[in-house]
Amino acid sequence: MSLLQVEDLRAYYRTEVYGISRSVRAVDGVSFQLEHNEIYGVAGESSCGKTTLIKVIAGAIKPPLRVESGRVCYSFDDFEADMLKITPQELRTNVRWKEISYVMQGSMSVLNPVRRIVRTFEDIVGTHQGIRDKRAFHEQLREHVNKFGLPHDVLNLYPHQLSGGMRQRVAIALATVFHPSLIIADEPTTALDVVVQRGVLQMLRDIQAESNNTVLLVTHDLAVHANVADRVAIMYAGRIVEEAPTENIFHAPLHPYTKHLIHSLPVIGDKSVKASLGGAPPNLANPPSGCRFHPRCPLAKEICQRVVPDMLTVGDRHRVACHVVAESLA
Repeated sequence: MSLLQVEDLRAYYRTEVYGISRSVRAVDGVSFQLEHNEIYGVAGESSCGKTTLIKVIAGAIKPPLRVESGRVCYSFDDFEADMLKITPQELRTNVRWKEISYVMQGSMSVLNPVRRIVRTFEDIVGTHQGIRDKRAFHEQLREHVNKFGLPHDVLNLYPHQLSGGMRQRVAIALATVFHPSLIIADEPTTALDVVVQRGVLQMLRDIQAESNNTVLLVTHDLAVHANVADRVAIMYAGRIVEEAPTENIFHAPLHPYTKHLIHSLPVIGDKSVKASLGGAPPNLANPPSGCRFHPRCPLAKEICQRVVPDMLTVGDRHRVACHVVAESLA
């Protein structure tokens, strides 16, 4: 059984100002599964709905974000949970940090700038599990941070005394302190140089291999997915347009948008001019009808303008939503 099943999820931002209602369809008909013991990547341009998607599956749903329809169901080892029906108390007691943890974008979003690192660990563990023997807890904590290449004296420092890479390692150490079933990593390498990025990514992969948990990796950087992810989903304007094993995405992309993303990547020795994609991502408050990519798609047909393409299975764990691909397979 899959760890997570998302079915036809629709999550909109709804606001009303001066009597004018506005709805932004940030996630609009998304379906996918997360398997146990895999790294699943989600890629796409800024404002395509990636962060909204992970907010919903993490249970962090606050106005003006509202879930209009769909299902978000987990199957953990000991119990099952429907994230759209679970009570705040159940979410806090049974799910957060213990089963699902969250590595936020930017480590300073997690760490309190006026508290030492050790106090942040004490707050989280004390709230969700309790600390009976503080001395034994601190000893276990030193062993835990050492696994992340951090000296144990980092626990007595303040966040501003650490480099960006060390802060990000601390954030990941916080996220894995309970060995959760799912780690959601939102742009974990943002603002890090390439050498530090590589270390952080390798650490994520090592943690996943050691703990046999699942990692949901969200980033617009396709190079990161190429090095870490087992499967990748490509999002555009609130919808998944293609999903496949990482090798298929990079060597045999099918959707025109995915092809553009892959072909735009720099290749050593390639001096050819990279063609840009015309237009701009649509306004999700008033998205185009049919396939949302059709105003920018060089292969668009009349049907693309009026009919939403179905998600087709075209190979082993390879899905794509495109009328042109469907027609070529007919």
